[in-house]
Amino acid sequence: PDVLFDAVEKAEPMRPLLLLTASGSRFDQGMARELASGDGFSLICGRFEGVDQRVADHLCDGEISVGDYVLAGGESAALIVIEAVARLVPGVMGNHESAKEESFSASSDGVTGDAQRGTVLEYPQYTRPAEFRGWSVPEVLISGDHSRVERWRQAQSLRLTLDRRPDLLEAADLTPEERVLLAEFGL
Repeated sequence: PDVLFDAVEKAEPMRPLLLLTASGSRFDQGMARELASGDGFSLICGRFEGVDQRVADHLCDGEISVGDYVLAGGESAALIVIEAVARLVPGVMGNHESAKEESFSASSDGVTGDAQRGTVLEYPQYTRPAEFRGWSVPEVLISGDHSRVERWRQAQSLRLTLDRRPDLLEAADLTPEERVLLAEFGL
């Protein structure tokens, strides 16, 4: 533990100082938002068997895990944390508003990610051309009707979440508006 203690004490890194471990608190979009709202943070990456427990107990401010699996080292986990946090910092992405509609960032209203309400996956993305190898972009997306497009996106977000990650919505029942959206789009 002496090498890590000496390095941290000499460098005086930004706090919180977080240790990446398989046994840490699970890193998610909420934690990314929390870290992005602060003045900075620092990460310690273990290698192979990890680091001495005294580092976690007496040097670090917390431990985080990027998932239920074990890596040979914390470097890739650090990249995941850094990228997830950095893109939430104003000025990093070209359009900061776009982060509000992405998976794990928004509820089906496309605006807020209410932790009590649950989050939804982002709606499917389509680009040009409108038809490619016989596969067409959904008509609603090229209709020019912005309100219909928004309703379609909300419904698709709900559909994808219910199909692929129902656990994200288990904490909350669908609102009447969300049920109407699903029925409207035959989902």
